[in-house]
Amino acid sequence: MVPDSPFLKPLTDEQLAFFETFPKAELHCHLLGTISKETFLDLVRESGAPVTEEEVNEFYTRGEKPVGVLRIFRALEAHILKDPVMLTRITIEHCERARSHGVLYTELFWNWTGLKHFYGFEAGQAAIIEGLKIAEERFGIKGRLIPAIDREAPPEDAVELVEEMIAHRAPETIGLGIDYRETLHEPENFWKAFRLAKEAGFGITIHAGEFGEHFRNVETAVELCGADRIDHGYTITDAPELMAEYAKRGIIFSVVPTNSYYLRTFTDEEWAERHPTRAMAKAGLRIYPNSDDPTMHHVTVAESWRLMYQFLDFSIADLRAMIEASIDAAWTTEEEKAAWRAAWLPEFDRQAKACGLA
Repeated sequence: MVPDSPFLKPLTDEQLAFFETFPKAELHCHLLGTISKETFLDLVRESGAPVTEEEVNEFYTRGEKPVGVLRIFRALEAHILKDPVMLTRITIEHCERARSHGVLYTELFWNWTGLKHFYGFEAGQAAIIEGLKIAEERFGIKGRLIPAIDREAPPEDAVELVEEMIAHRAPETIGLGIDYRETLHEPENFWKAFRLAKEAGFGITIHAGEFGEHFRNVETAVELCGADRIDHGYTITDAPELMAEYAKRGIIFSVVPTNSYYLRTFTDEEWAERHPTRAMAKAGLRIYPNSDDPTMHHVTVAESWRLMYQFLDFSIADLRAMIEASIDAAWTTEEEKAAWRAAWLPEFDRQAKACGLA
């Protein structure tokens, strides 16, 4: 995606390469949103699913405005991902691509509720963990898991998910998230599952304020459901006092510059000038960019970082602060975070200087 922008900064080839290579973490990426079209077609053939090649091509076709990603996920869950080993393949392939874009650490969302008619939580979790271990050995990228509540399913299903997380606890599974359409599926509907997960020691991250819904979804995610960080969170810009409070409290927001709601809602020029991340950062909120569903939205994590600089008017110093925010937001040990800061930030500085961006 290359929109028109009043803030467009021209970049040399060396500077474009910088965004691909500096060390980074990605904490907001959905496993099913990473599947390449070639792999999707392979999985359809292996599963014998009633999905045609024409339908798959349509899934990956983007017109002027992105639409239809959620229906792709539902097709995968309903008909295709019949064997847990498919999850292993998807995980390895995504981690290889992410590492090629500079990612050294990733936290991946996955939704078991939509797959439980095929296999149990333990089998799905084990398959993804196997993929993460292989990817770390082969490519040097560390990965962790965040099971996500299907907010279009009943709240009781969310509680079942957390009970499975507890019953089949694995060190690679570090938190609980929530996905699918926010409209009419507010965070507080799932308070019981979030409380159960929090009491069990899992981190909590919640998609809220993503689809243009009321800012109270962000507020209840934090105040009622105990979110440690927020995914998206854009409509908090409608509540300046809340923004100021969360900036003071240091709550970190995992944002997506290519968020499809705003790409559909704004013209290209408006997107560059009015994307809520600009107002969020101006208010002092800590943010950092992510790809969300990279193959489905035709974007990479490296491009997400570049868009923040090249089109949304963030500076190199701003990006450096975003790296720090992503490290602080990661659910890992303080010792590992300290090691990342000591290695990643000087490398970012070195590369930025070498290509003339600093």
